[in-house]
Amino acid sequence: MAVEATANIGVVGLAAMGSNLARNLARHGNTVALYNRHVERTEKLVREHGDDGEFVPSATVADFVASLKRPRTAIIMVKAGAPTDAVINELADAMEPGDIIVDGGNSYFEDTIRREKAIRARGLHFVGCGVSGGEEGALNGPSLMPGGTEESWRTLGPILTSIAAVAEGEPCVTHIGENGAGHFVKMVHNGIEYADMQLIAESYDLMRRGLGMEPAEIGDVFAAWNGTELNSYLIEITADVLHEVDKATGRPLVDVIVDHAGMKGTGTWTVQTALTLGVPVTGIAEAVFARGLSSQTVQRGAAAKAGLSGPQARLDVSAADRDAVIEDIRHALYASKIVAYAQGFDEIMSGAKEYGWNIDLAAVARIWRGGCIIRAQFLNVVSDAFESGDADVSLLFAPYFRKAVDEAQESWRRVVAKAVEGGLPVPAFSSSLAYYDGLRSGRLPAALIQGQRDFFGAHTYGRVDRPGAFHTLWAEPGRPEVEA
Repeated sequence: MAVEATANIGVVGLAAMGSNLARNLARHGNTVALYNRHVERTEKLVREHGDDGEFVPSATVADFVASLKRPRTAIIMVKAGAPTDAVINELADAMEPGDIIVDGGNSYFEDTIRREKAIRARGLHFVGCGVSGGEEGALNGPSLMPGGTEESWRTLGPILTSIAAVAEGEPCVTHIGENGAGHFVKMVHNGIEYADMQLIAESYDLMRRGLGMEPAEIGDVFAAWNGTELNSYLIEITADVLHEVDKATGRPLVDVIVDHAGMKGTGTWTVQTALTLGVPVTGIAEAVFARGLSSQTVQRGAAAKAGLSGPQARLDVSAADRDAVIEDIRHALYASKIVAYAQGFDEIMSGAKEYGWNIDLAAVARIWRGGCIIRAQFLNVVSDAFESGDADVSLLFAPYFRKAVDEAQESWRRVVAKAVEGGLPVPAFSSSLAYYDGLRSGRLPAALIQGQRDFFGAHTYGRVDRPGAFHTLWAEPGRPEVEA
């Protein structure tokens, strides 16, 4: 008996993210085809959440594809890498020209470019779509970053708009650009997320070890900060985490969590890609390295046993000055956060130029206002800065952000100096400040580096007084200069 085509969208892969996305789609009037390699997951979803809307479960890929209306549109929510390739090929074999395959996982954008090219050659559309917001976002409204062709967007756009988070009346989804653009923007989003989290962690450490404050007390500080320009999802949940008490021990939960921060690759990809593009993303890079250092438990244990010398991780601050230092930390956090976003958008601009994508940076900022992990109040201002052209060179040059950094600068410098003096590591704070100081320097010591490169490798150099490439004959008497 033939399967009737009744579903307008399908989901393949029904683990937590896929299951929640399927439920979200059904709740918003979509008829959702379901397929999972292990049919028990499909049955469980329908049994437990069948009242969310219209589901069409299938036990085989053939029946799943047959249950979809043309152009058949299927979202893959499986593990990145080989499993994604396997599902793509299986679907493509069963689909027909004009159908659409959407990868909603955290795939590397270069893989998406490769897959799109291969699938396009078969007459199908392939869309790499970043999905941000975790399991909660998938269920209640994520921020969505789809790439792909304009033709696929015409079909997919209304479906994704129906389930996206809404911020200030606008759905948090836009067509990012061709082939890998969506996954590229999602990658950088995650890189900014790494930096944001590291900056918050450094702020916490400065108060916890540096000022000797208890977690709940620090949680109160973050809760208060959430009522300022720092208002964001990450600040909000930080306050919640710090207020949580471990039921088994009665201790603050943060004190019983192992201090080893995990990684799934997107932060690393952001830094690797930035290096290839020649874009400094120092705050993001230091956040990735900080997670790497947290995992080096053998080296850290040996260092503790050896008693490596240095200050005892305390800030030299009187009780009367404590509140002023906390306020300095708030300003330093905000200034460093601005740098992280500026660097992230610099990478998106460079990526768009390199890969020929027409990415609307103002639209990207708008869709990050809701649903995603880095959603924050100041993204409205970020969007306005790109809309007006004030941030065309760098977000740091837009009047609002320039003024914010100006006002935070003295606090920022005091925090980094006190942390260094007190032996507290603040890699993201200090690298962000160093980037800012480098950016505003009229002349950098790179001139010396270029002279060294010419000395040992004849790499040539430019001159400030006339155009051209030059080389000094360092080994010859008198060291004459020649044009290269």
